[in-house]
Amino acid sequence: MSLYREIHDDVFHTLSTRLPAYLTYHSPDHTAYVVDRAEFIAHQEGVGRHDLLLIKIAALFHDIGFIESHNVHEERSCDICREKLLAYRFPMQDIMSICGMILATRIPQQPHTLNEMIVADADLEYLGTDLFYPISQGLYQEFRFFDPGLDLLRFNEIQIRFITHHHYHTDYCRKYKEPKKQENLRRILEAL
Repeated sequence: MSLYREIHDDVFHTLSTRLPAYLTYHSPDHTAYVVDRAEFIAHQEGVGRHDLLLIKIAALFHDIGFIESHNVHEERSCDICREKLLAYRFPMQDIMSICGMILATRIPQQPHTLNEMIVADADLEYLGTDLFYPISQGLYQEFRFFDPGLDLLRFNEIQIRFITHHHYHTDYCRKYKEPKKQENLRRILEAL
């Protein structure tokens, strides 16, 4: 078994057994989606093999902190990632790079390197896809757990503010995802 596959299986076992059931957006499915999109965007951006490995690992760990805390989950994700990767004898420089990518998913996103841009874009890539509405339903249900009075109108207002202030970072997502994101935004505005 490859090192990546071992880490992958370990992370998904943790997510599947320890994430709270009310996380209908920040779920193992979301992590699988982000890993897939991160790998795809990384190929589009032409990153090397080592960077691709680090990007995939960052995507795997980016939301694992939710097993411990809803608040500052990115920092908890870095702590968990650091502990696990040290056990796999990862170089500290690579661990720091991976943590930088995880922290780049914090809202508002402020990535500094191409690898950080890739993971940040992968995390919110769905905004510019046909999956926007079904994925948003999971986010709506998760928000309602924390705010049972949240109605669809107020959720859509939150979505509008979020999408209006969001921007993609990689060349690929700016070119291929931004137009669909704007279309999705227009559809929400028209539905109000």
